[in-house]
Amino acid sequence: MLIWGFVDRQQPYHAPERMVYYITVIAAATLTFAPVERKFRLAGLTLEGVSGTTLLLYTLAFVPPPTGWLLSPTEAPVYAVMALAAFWFFSSLAMPLLYAAGQRLFRQRARRYDRRRARRQAYEIGWLATSLIVLAGLRTLTPVAVALVALIIAVVELLFLSFVEPEP
Repeated sequence: MLIWGFVDRQQPYHAPERMVYYITVIAAATLTFAPVERKFRLAGLTLEGVSGTTLLLYTLAFVPPPTGWLLSPTEAPVYAVMALAAFWFFSSLAMPLLYAAGQRLFRQRARRYDRRRARRQAYEIGWLATSLIVLAGLRTLTPVAVALVALIIAVVELLFLSFVEPEP
């Protein structure tokens, strides 16, 4: 709908084309995340997935792109909404993949904490996406900066995985 120009920013909020776009986005997100949530029993995945997908696609479709940098008072809300949308979208996309991978990789661990671990790792991927948007907004998005942020998140995850609770 966006590609062929049926929906654009100049239309009123209650235009029929926009309503069809909203319903299509919400239906597609619900049909994507609800069966996965039910199959893996990942509570809240549908809510996060639908919220993130809807907010991300609404922002991409109807919010004018920022032209200034992140700390500009007129551009900061756009960057904040985009960062929140990217966080929800990418973390909800990664959570079932990480949960399924963890079921195979961590079979021998005594305390796998699979749902907690998958949610934490998915949120780390969401933070990576958010930090990339922040770096882009600050005009410092370089391969070195991306590698450093990814390395920081990887080290934090390794510390979480190596943590062993002491026996009482």
